[in-house]
Amino acid sequence: MLAEITDRKSAEDAIRESEERFRLIANTAPVLIWMSDMDKLCTYFNEPWLEFTGKSLESQLGNGWANGVHPEDLERCLRIYTKAFDRRERFRMEYRLRRKDGDYRWVLDIGVPRFNQHRSFVGYIGSCIDVTERKRSEEALSMTRRLIGAQEQERARIARELHHDIGQRVALLAFNLAELQQSPLKLFEVQDRIGELEKETSEIATDIQTLSHQLHPLKLEYVNIAVAMRSFCQGFRKQTKVRIDFRSQDLPSPVPPDVSLCLFRVLQESLHNSAKHSGVRHFEVRLWGTSDEIHLTVKDSGAGFDREAAKESRGLGLISMEERLKLVNGTLSIDSQPQHGTTVHARVPFHSTSDSARAAG
Repeated sequence: MLAEITDRKSAEDAIRESEERFRLIANTAPVLIWMSDMDKLCTYFNEPWLEFTGKSLESQLGNGWANGVHPEDLERCLRIYTKAFDRRERFRMEYRLRRKDGDYRWVLDIGVPRFNQHRSFVGYIGSCIDVTERKRSEEALSMTRRLIGAQEQERARIARELHHDIGQRVALLAFNLAELQQSPLKLFEVQDRIGELEKETSEIATDIQTLSHQLHPLKLEYVNIAVAMRSFCQGFRKQTKVRIDFRSQDLPSPVPPDVSLCLFRVLQESLHNSAKHSGVRHFEVRLWGTSDEIHLTVKDSGAGFDREAAKESRGLGLISMEERLKLVNGTLSIDSQPQHGTTVHARVPFHSTSDSARAAG
């Protein structure tokens, strides 16, 4: 009996020492560690986990930890965990976990089944690391690839327009001029024919100018942004047969070139989207300035769209506008509901030259 008691005491001491060693390692490791029992409920979280979430151990035990998972990730997270648990398999998943400051951070969670000395299953142990920066880099790379792809598509479209439309029209014009030179026509017939060819030449020149303006708005280099936008709206109106009510007021002078170009591109993208998707033919464009911001809104009363669905799809047009505005510290907001129209609102902070001079002084 004494020998058995001694052995049991030694085993208990060894287990206690092993547990203390594990907790010391777990609490000093630069990872978030958790453990669960055979009923899938969590029984342990290390100090880095509690420090990360800003929660007490009691609040995290059981299924309490799930309250910190982003609502959009929770169902998928629990499904992966439950499926792996039932099969006693290792799992690997990524989800957003709320940090103590309220910010959601992406974590990589790896869980493995635990077995005792008799090879009986006793639960799971898992570890998490913050992979937010990696996710952001992946998203930025993906977005860059999509934007490059969109650029190539636009270049292909312009090449098609030059080759199949403008190129063929110029070739036909040259053919008609050669034919006119060789035809024995009377003077009044020649004058009529020249008038027709002059009209065709003017139309080709206008289309080339429109195409060039889409690539780079030269007017921004010579006139202010309001004049350039008004001119674009007039050209867009003629090209698409829509009505555009453009108004501007209280703009600072001068507007920095990068801000002007950014807002001009937002106007282009917004009007193209509205003309393509809204189902209406009347749009309102407002451009104005305040003491510290420049605002641009493009509004229609058409079909609208589901903002949550648009957020999920992340169309290239929306991404392009957002990224452009980020370059000038601007922001983009979109107010839209199905059948209640859409308003695109771009804001760019602005500090006048006089303000900068006063600040420097």
